[in-house]
Amino acid sequence: MIALFRTATALLLATAALTTNVSATNQTGDEVSLSGPYLASRSASRERDVDQAAAYLNEALQFDSKNPVLIERLFQAELSSGDMVAAEDLAAKVVSFNSQHRMARVMLGIKDMKAKRFTEARANFAEAAYTPIGELTAAILSAWSFAGEGNLNAAVKELAKLDGNESFANFKAFHESLIADHLKSGVRADQAYKRAYEQAGTSLRVVQAYGNYLQRQGKTAEAEKIYKSFLEVSDGNVIVGNALAAVASKPEPFVKSPAAGAGEAMFSLAAAMNDEESVEVALPYAQLAVALSDDKPVMLTLLGDIYTDMQRYESAIEAYRKTPETSELQASSQIEIAQNLQRLDRKTEAVGTLQKLLTRDAKNLDGWTALGNIHRNNENYKDAAAAYDSAIALLPEKSSNWQLYYYRGIARERLKTWDTAEADFRKALSISPDEASVLNYLGYSLIDRRQKLDEAIKFVTRAVELRPNDGYIVDSLGWAYYQLGDFEEAMKHMERAVDLKPGDPIIAEHLGDVYWRVGRKLEASFQWQHAKDNDPEPEDLARIEKKLKEGLTDPAPVKVTKKSTNG
Repeated sequence: MIALFRTATALLLATAALTTNVSATNQTGDEVSLSGPYLASRSASRERDVDQAAAYLNEALQFDSKNPVLIERLFQAELSSGDMVAAEDLAAKVVSFNSQHRMARVMLGIKDMKAKRFTEARANFAEAAYTPIGELTAAILSAWSFAGEGNLNAAVKELAKLDGNESFANFKAFHESLIADHLKSGVRADQAYKRAYEQAGTSLRVVQAYGNYLQRQGKTAEAEKIYKSFLEVSDGNVIVGNALAAVASKPEPFVKSPAAGAGEAMFSLAAAMNDEESVEVALPYAQLAVALSDDKPVMLTLLGDIYTDMQRYESAIEAYRKTPETSELQASSQIEIAQNLQRLDRKTEAVGTLQKLLTRDAKNLDGWTALGNIHRNNENYKDAAAAYDSAIALLPEKSSNWQLYYYRGIARERLKTWDTAEADFRKALSISPDEASVLNYLGYSLIDRRQKLDEAIKFVTRAVELRPNDGYIVDSLGWAYYQLGDFEEAMKHMERAVDLKPGDPIIAEHLGDVYWRVGRKLEASFQWQHAKDNDPEPEDLARIEKKLKEGLTDPAPVKVTKKSTNG
């Protein structure tokens, strides 16, 4: 992953420039009016609401139309919101005072590419190549501009500029293969595709492009092999599944034009920026991908995913809703829409969206899974279990999907049908034995019931080994020793659990319990009060308040050392 940072100095200078501009002339009504929308735009930007930020910045520019900081910020906002017409116009203004502004140069270069002004495009891209992400972007886009001129050797030479950075190898191989394919150089395309597949055989786009190429070359068996290999590790991927079903056909080329190749480049870069620090940088790249690529559904899905990561759920829904009705991604888009409606607390709409999908396609495994998850999150455990029943019925005989059994086990445990819940947890572990969440849930539940304690403590101990810094799991191990009557050992783990999750009411309650048992009653009361102050569930609150008033009135667990206590 490429680190993408604006320096603190640059940010301070930009802020200082505008602050000086506003405050130095802050004696008139216009300048006072300028500061209001500018500050509002900053607030919207902090909330990652690029549409609102753009609206406020447009308002601010009415009072100071030549302010460079406002123009630059508005360019970024318009590009990030997907208004390409406004972004193109603003990009020219930005480079008039900041000639090396990366995204403005990229925007202008792409504009030139679409107009087949390839030399001018490369000149713009060259101005953007002064940071690692700039170098990568400029090299790939310049290579596609040479492809527009039919110059394969120059395109390959341009991509060779990426050889100095190992993290760029996948990008280089993939785009070399696409360009060679587009320019109908079979020998070079063969070599580049093989290299790209060797380096990134789990990448959806690499598999799609390579399989597409093999199909067009009549190499059906090879295409079938890579599709099946991908599906073995990405069960249920509808795009590759459909490609496999149509493997004997001859599809359209994966990339049909240099502009579409530039869109694929933007997609490659945006998809790579998938961490919290770079997600906002990914947004304008994703918008450019949507604008340039012929494969709109995939690009819109990435855009929706980025908005979701930014917690801009309404914008994510809007992106997913643009997926054409005829697209193979329509069903997955509806699932994403439902999940974002749930995040917006529009629970009825979320459930309704999935029910409509499942009415049309009752065999949609992901749809049933999502419906079960939403019901479970809404504490509607009966309907959750029923949805998981439908999902599990659709699983192939040898499925690696342990999650569904785990989710149904949780719903059944909450419904107080423990025997069926335990069976589900054990089924999940039979599929994937080292899932810390399953080991913890099963172990903790057995411990709480004082059943099969030797086995239960092994489950939780293994969960802690797998996730040693998970406060909930560490608490489970402490609770296991508490139920076994080994309070000193329990206290050691529970104190660490509180350090890891200081705001969790149940963990604090458990530490209070063990303090009480070892005679540290003042500290026990402190922990129970801490638990009460951290918003426990109503049934938990009543229990905690009773402890604060009366202490622990039930007998202490007796220290257990014999296996005969299991049962």
